[in-house]
Amino acid sequence: MKLKRVFTLTRAGIIESLQFRLGTVVIVIGNLLYLIVVYFLWKAIYSSAGTDIVNGMTFSDTLIYLVLATALFNFMEMYIVWEMGRDIQSGKIALNLLKPMEYRGFMFWSYSGSFVTQFFFTFLPTFIVVAAVTHGAIHIGINMLFFVISVIMAVSINYSIDFLVGTICLYTESIWGINIMKQVIVMLLSGATIPIAFFPEPLKTIVYYMPFQSIYNAPLSVLLNGTTQPQSILTTLGIQLFWCIVMMLLSKLFWKISLWQITVNGG
Repeated sequence: MKLKRVFTLTRAGIIESLQFRLGTVVIVIGNLLYLIVVYFLWKAIYSSAGTDIVNGMTFSDTLIYLVLATALFNFMEMYIVWEMGRDIQSGKIALNLLKPMEYRGFMFWSYSGSFVTQFFFTFLPTFIVVAAVTHGAIHIGINMLFFVISVIMAVSINYSIDFLVGTICLYTESIWGINIMKQVIVMLLSGATIPIAFFPEPLKTIVYYMPFQSIYNAPLSVLLNGTTQPQSILTTLGIQLFWCIVMMLLSKLFWKISLWQITVNGG
């Protein structure tokens, strides 16, 4: 019965995503403009550096990394924080808590349909184009299996962080500023905006053991470093698994504690 509910929510999410095709087109155009800016920005950085390799990455390596990071962002991005904020402010949260499915699970599976559509409309086409244009820069092998496992854990970590931040709205009843701050921190420390290889050494070491790099940098390092030793890949996946469990437990515990703060306007 629970599996049937999951499939129902996923199917509804897919149908809802397909209803807003213009929104998908706008996102694609916006990403193209962003990537054009990224191209010329990093082209200027490498030109001023006077060398083909900066921090162990060539211009081509950096561009491939950032293009795939953007595609991963579009695939994994959820608007859970905004949705939770609206539910709490409108009082709809009270009705959602009465549903036969746990609120945290309900929110995740409600968005699972968008994962499916974004995977086929954004990430997969981008991956195919990059793999074809770069002529083998992406190693196709067992790393693809590890990449899939890494992405699944990255989605879980990303969702747990979003759910934890969304829960704060129970206390503040306003989420805009907190969510913007969260987005800046995640985009910077996850390697989605600047590859972690470009971070100064002390910060790079600290960031590597934080949950944020497990969202984008970890899957991309597994995917792009095809010659990486299995021990290194297992270490990366192990760190992801650790944060996957920790962030899930933290978000659940914080939600359970924060439920006492619920107030419904007019009720």
